[in-house]
Amino acid sequence: MIETEGNRATRIVTIYDDIYNLPDARDYFRAMHHAGFRTAHHGAAAFVAARAELMRLRNLSSLGVLDFASGYGIAALLMRHQISLDAVLNHYRDPAVEGLTTPEMTAHDREWLRALRDEDNADSYAGLDIADQALAYGQRIGVFDAAFAEDLQADAPSEALTEWLSGCDLVVEIGSVAHMLSQALDRVLRGAAARKPWVITAPIRGNDTAAAMDVMAQHGLTVEALPIPPFRHRRFADDAEQARAIANAAARGHDPEGFETTGYFHAQLFLARPANELTDIADWKISPLAT
Repeated sequence: MIETEGNRATRIVTIYDDIYNLPDARDYFRAMHHAGFRTAHHGAAAFVAARAELMRLRNLSSLGVLDFASGYGIAALLMRHQISLDAVLNHYRDPAVEGLTTPEMTAHDREWLRALRDEDNADSYAGLDIADQALAYGQRIGVFDAAFAEDLQADAPSEALTEWLSGCDLVVEIGSVAHMLSQALDRVLRGAAARKPWVITAPIRGNDTAAAMDVMAQHGLTVEALPIPPFRHRRFADDAEQARAIANAAARGHDPEGFETTGYFHAQLFLARPANELTDIADWKISPLAT
């Protein structure tokens, strides 16, 4: 979970740096529970709705879905399995998994998810992140069909990633850097240009989204805010972090009262898609929406 505070050109804060890239996901998801992480709960509901509309418009039976800045792959996990975020967090807090070795935990998670797989979802899911161990774990347990540990902010995509992107229809994001790493996003969209993928993203209020929004516009995508109120992302670590978040949100034109003032970062969902596919999103059934 990587977030920005202050000037994105000079200050990047990596949250949970010591647990973001471990051989299995237990410590990471326990920390997510402790921090009151909620973005994936709302994001996945919107991703599923966008997926359904994209399939309808393009008459597709399956999609290529890229989980951008994926880590262990909570977005992909929730999209392709019949399970809630709360159930995932509770799974990793179960005392029964405490003493398992990583190979035992891998086998345990693989069987757990196999029983929860949505049989009607034939999509191909890929994870993209610099966290190689997190990606490998997600692939071993069946969250990802492909995983790419690549830094697209610094380097061009590999041949393997370039080939995979040629079949990418949908890019989903719930936790990237400052915001969506505009160079990386540009390279993803260039690689997927033939498919004109939709992008759905959940930036934290106060993050600088301008560069990413410009990149999407340059690729012919129209960006809209989904008709969902801002929602809790995670609890602030301390008063100083809250003060910075309030100042950052206000600087971006957001009223922090009732949002950041309640003790949580808040995020909002945005959808980018080609102008000829701008169907009405007001009637989308995006649920659940409870906190």
